[in-house]
Amino acid sequence: MRKINKILALGLLFFALILAQNNCFAIEDSSIARPDMTEEEMMSSGETYVKDIEVVGNNLVNKDFILSQMSTKAGYVYDKKVIVTDLNKIYKTGFFTQKLRAIPLRNEDDSNITLRIIVEENPPIKAFTLEGNNVVDDGEILNILQPLEGMPQNIVTINQAIEQIQELYSIKGYILSRVTVVQDDPDGVVNLVINEGIIQDVIVDGNYKTKDFIVKRNILLEPGTVYNENTTRNDILKLMGTQAFSDVTRDIKMDPETGEYIVTINLEEQRTGKISIGVGVDSSSGFFGSVGFGENNFRGLGQKLNFNFMAGTGILMSDDSILKRANYQAEISFVEPHFKNRNNTIAYRAFFRSLGSYQVPLAIEQKFGAEATLSRRFTSFKNLSGSISFGVENVHLSEGDEWEMQRIFREHSVPWSERERQLEGGFFIKLTPSLVYDSRDNVINPRRGGIASISLEENFNITDFENTFGKINGVIKKFIPAGKKSSFVLTAKAGGKINGNMPEFAAYRMGGPYSVRGFNISEVGTGEGFMMGSAEFRTPIPFIDRLTSNNFLNNIRIAAFVDAGKIFSPTLTDRLYDRPGYAISAGVGLRVFIPGLGPVSFDYGIPLTNTAGVDRKSGFFTFGMGDML
Repeated sequence: MRKINKILALGLLFFALILAQNNCFAIEDSSIARPDMTEEEMMSSGETYVKDIEVVGNNLVNKDFILSQMSTKAGYVYDKKVIVTDLNKIYKTGFFTQKLRAIPLRNEDDSNITLRIIVEENPPIKAFTLEGNNVVDDGEILNILQPLEGMPQNIVTINQAIEQIQELYSIKGYILSRVTVVQDDPDGVVNLVINEGIIQDVIVDGNYKTKDFIVKRNILLEPGTVYNENTTRNDILKLMGTQAFSDVTRDIKMDPETGEYIVTINLEEQRTGKISIGVGVDSSSGFFGSVGFGENNFRGLGQKLNFNFMAGTGILMSDDSILKRANYQAEISFVEPHFKNRNNTIAYRAFFRSLGSYQVPLAIEQKFGAEATLSRRFTSFKNLSGSISFGVENVHLSEGDEWEMQRIFREHSVPWSERERQLEGGFFIKLTPSLVYDSRDNVINPRRGGIASISLEENFNITDFENTFGKINGVIKKFIPAGKKSSFVLTAKAGGKINGNMPEFAAYRMGGPYSVRGFNISEVGTGEGFMMGSAEFRTPIPFIDRLTSNNFLNNIRIAAFVDAGKIFSPTLTDRLYDRPGYAISAGVGLRVFIPGLGPVSFDYGIPLTNTAGVDRKSGFFTFGMGDML
């Protein structure tokens, strides 16, 4: 019988505990007195009301914060279930132990109560210690944790701080970093252990033609370092830039024994040797046909070998100063992308060109030459690279329409002897150092960042040293995001002679697809110096992303632009053709980004200033390949 009584007693106790637990976490509505009730109205209503609320036991946590967690307020009906729910809310703030109590105290002068809330705070946090962080400084992490010092230990706020620490790592690219241990000492010190995500090994898979060391020299990830997603993304872009692969992806797996990560770079090689035969049209060459051979992974070493020959009808939509004749161009080039080390690139190029001169009116211009260019990326200065080119070039100019030129000289009362100076060429040794700062987020279709370059070009005339000359050129281009996919593009360019006698074939020209659009090539003017600026707004075709997921179509941009520029120290040609020497234009266009080729521009510009000595209000089409740099 005693055993049965014990069993019944234990059962009743267990049932009571379940009821008590359910009561602690239950949330129920309760009747609430009107806040504007008088004390007499409260007493006459027949219900018990909370006249005042006291908080006892809090030292570090503000009383107002505790009261803000409660739905029970002074003047409300006393309801045990609501108060249990309030205690639950106070406990869930994380600052207190489970020893929370609410004691109703009867007032002697009426039937209402004063509610006393008794709390016990967790031990206070006196300090934090960090272990395992190497790529992020203690100071950056402690800045997140410092507001918790001196406050009671709170698992809620500590978890929030841990999320902020991991977000700090993620912003910097360390996406595998985690706070793995949180341990509190009896003396109030909280210890955090961070696993930053160490790379155990980097594996290359899928390359059959390309040598392993060629792939790995394009990868900055190394065993023993902390994994960084930004670095990996740049490595993938570099590998894609070799044009040896159709796709590059990465896989990350943790080794459960070491807790470190194995990174696998998956490659899909593509055919890199191509023979091309094509036809096309552009502003500089007119309608043209071309034949070429290219190998972007020569001998499986990532080297590039290219040959191209092109014949065109001549410059399209040019003014009367440019001779209408066939345009011939041939070029062979070889690029070693890693010369001695991964930061150096060396390129060799030989070329031949025969065309109607852009700068010297009605002249035939023939050039042949060769050059070598050594480029280096500076690891100590992010986004900065430099190059130096050494080359030779022979320039020969001959008369294309002597009778017409004599007529123009007579019409402008210019001695015919000046024509000889216009046709000056020569054999030149060229030396060109340059610096480039490139912070663009995307080389193909950038939306933020910028690019700036400056170069010096010294031309030593071997056949006539007195006609040696030097030039300086600079460009700044800034990309500013607008909305989700649009952008503003601001460009400033300038250049000028710095020494010697600059022949007219080397003069700067203004007008055309890479200058002030809405004008013929060289129609604004040619001279020994220039300055120009451009503002452009680019946006996707409206709703195109809703109609198709095709990347080619989604990368097309509609553009609206304004260009302005001025020529300094104009040439004799500007006088002969009444060129204004300055121009402003506005227009619209398309930017089509073709993989492996870059941006192709189609623009319709309207001159806002006169040209060729007359008011020309009609628009003008220009189209070109490459960006305005």
